[in-house]
Amino acid sequence: MSFKVTFIGAGSIGFTRGLLRDLLAVPEFHQVEIAFTDINEHHLQMVTELCQRDIEENELKIRIQSTVDRREALQNARYVICTIRVGGLEAFETDVDIPLKYGIDQCVGDTLCAGGIMYGQRGIAVMLDICRDIREVAEKDALLLNYANPMAMLTWACNQYGGVRTVGLCHGVQHGHEQIANVYGLKQEEVDIVCAGINHQTWYIQIKHQGKDLTAGLLEAFESHPDYARTEKVRIDMLRRFGYYSTESNGHLSEYVPWYRKRPEEIHEWIDLGSWINGETGGYLRVCTEGRNWFETDFPNWMKEPALEYAANHRSQEHGSYIIEGLETGRVYRGHFNMVNRGIIANLPADAIIEAPGYADGNGISMPIVGHLPLGPAAVCNTSISVQRLAVEAAVHGDDLLLRQAFMMDPLVGAVCNPKEIWQLVDEMLVAQEAWLPQYADAIAAAKVRLSSDKLLPVRAYEGAARLKVKTVEEMQLDREAANRNAGEADKGKERAVQK
Repeated sequence: MSFKVTFIGAGSIGFTRGLLRDLLAVPEFHQVEIAFTDINEHHLQMVTELCQRDIEENELKIRIQSTVDRREALQNARYVICTIRVGGLEAFETDVDIPLKYGIDQCVGDTLCAGGIMYGQRGIAVMLDICRDIREVAEKDALLLNYANPMAMLTWACNQYGGVRTVGLCHGVQHGHEQIANVYGLKQEEVDIVCAGINHQTWYIQIKHQGKDLTAGLLEAFESHPDYARTEKVRIDMLRRFGYYSTESNGHLSEYVPWYRKRPEEIHEWIDLGSWINGETGGYLRVCTEGRNWFETDFPNWMKEPALEYAANHRSQEHGSYIIEGLETGRVYRGHFNMVNRGIIANLPADAIIEAPGYADGNGISMPIVGHLPLGPAAVCNTSISVQRLAVEAAVHGDDLLLRQAFMMDPLVGAVCNPKEIWQLVDEMLVAQEAWLPQYADAIAAAKVRLSSDKLLPVRAYEGAARLKVKTVEEMQLDREAANRNAGEADKGKERAVQK
């Protein structure tokens, strides 16, 4: 088979190298065309060099087309895999640090809350430019597989305003599935699940083993698990109060709802510092920073290490390659995809991006009807969907009033801040991220005037309840294996250690 796959944001070593391995592990795909593009020429060059070495070591004749010209990379592409982070770690730092001045303590800040909303403002404008290029130069009806966060917001904007078929992909469902099997002493493949909701707030509404329902005993199983009882306290409490387990990690979930991070003195009751993903303040920013610094410093050694093996038993659980395989070969793949709802989940809005079971095969991508979510989980999702809708419309139209309303409606921001504080917070974030927010030029000019006033609300220098320092390269050299895993994994929360 011969068709073209373009990776946008290919300078992301964690995603690009692993997804390419997954794709080229399919025997029928050994003749495909591969294009890499990124705005960072240095990162692009390093990742291209490493991936080209992998290809050659696997005795394939593919030559990666690597270019900073996005339209050139997209020419005649049938599939586009997007892993961009607009603003990079520089903007990400402001997503975490500015809200801390107002008492908003985030673990990740890339999906909801103050950081996720602003990440969406930066990303949506770029995603719509990408969609324009896809419409103009890629194959007709090219499929955009979006791995970039905030997943729901970006996928929503691409489908509603970008004019490109877009599917959002995430690995959260697979991880929770593995945990559920673990607490019952089973293998993941022995447990059948139906998981539905919205990205990072998807709920395991059906869990079965050999036809027997396991949902009823799940709370007791998690409460008695020696590790999860300490590392997943937020998820277990949500299970206790809403009746269903949620996909996202302890730290992620804690910042999507108003109850677990609103009082600094209570945060440590709900988190564990054995792994950043269990709730560390700014934890994802820290490990991303460490991964970038390590890869840039240690890259020559990566070229000396064994190449990735393109084999079926080395494929990850990331959905992307399996979807392409299903569409191209006709083999049936069942996964969980982020798609426009259109009635799949009856009690969530039709225009929202939902995450639910789907199938990819020679007939396309099909999403079965789920029906109604249980009322409690649906209520949690609907609150987040309101924030997402406001944030998408704000980003598309450069409407800072809608942006402020998105902040107002966000569960954790609203639990911590009053309206005046939110208005000033948005002003600060707009000004700090001016370089990536061209649609807000007028609003930013007005915000600068307000921030020059001597009547600003007081803020504080606050590091957060559970902030750890970024490791130096020298410190990371003490455990090269761990540093390599962190830099090389798309999923930087894969290993969830426990604090000793």
